[in-house]
Amino acid sequence: MILLPAIDLKDGKCVRLRKGNFDEKTVYSDKPWEIAKEFEDAGAQMIHLVDLDGAIAGHSVNADVIKKITSLVNIPCELGGGIRNKDSIEAAVNLGISRVILGTIAVSDPEFVTEAVETFGPEKTVVGIDAKDGMVAIHGWDTVSNVTSVELALDMKRRGVRTVIYTDISRDGMLSGPNIEQTLKLKNETGMTVIASGGVSCLDDLIRLRDSGIDGSIIGKAIYENKIDLREAVRRLN
Repeated sequence: MILLPAIDLKDGKCVRLRKGNFDEKTVYSDKPWEIAKEFEDAGAQMIHLVDLDGAIAGHSVNADVIKKITSLVNIPCELGGGIRNKDSIEAAVNLGISRVILGTIAVSDPEFVTEAVETFGPEKTVVGIDAKDGMVAIHGWDTVSNVTSVELALDMKRRGVRTVIYTDISRDGMLSGPNIEQTLKLKNETGMTVIASGGVSCLDDLIRLRDSGIDGSIIGKAIYENKIDLREAVRRLN
């Protein structure tokens, strides 16, 4: 199971939110590139970057910091937040991003996902499915749609997407444990590669995800709050 330590960017700083609430943020570093290097040194295989400002603005806001991160580390980085057109995908690739995460656009303009996969390939195009009570949330989690996570994933699969990142936003940043049941349901009903996100609080959570057959996990607050030692987690799970 691949582990993806997360760096959420707001105002150029590394932060974590509670349940995606911008009013409840904790700043962990004003030098996110140093955090990225620490993750690489600990054995991470990929870094998960989120441009939180971009998720609201609809375009990348923290490009300078993202470029600094990708220039400093030798492992691939994926990026989500505000990627809603072809130009923004190209811009991300030019910043050194290995794959982009399409979120809101997958609901509002699914045909664009088809075009993105055809243009950039499924290895560079993944879909982030952020859900609350099984329903997909969009626009930086501000709006809950009437589409279920499984419905969206199956539609994305038909459009050539192979990998989805599933976030239970009710657990994100809460250290309350991942929603293994819903994550596994998504994997079993779609047959896609599913990366779990939200709620991971300890090494045992990661072991349970792996033993359930989940393909990977994003880890955020648990690392920053010293609940998980990334180096130890990589050793145990790889």
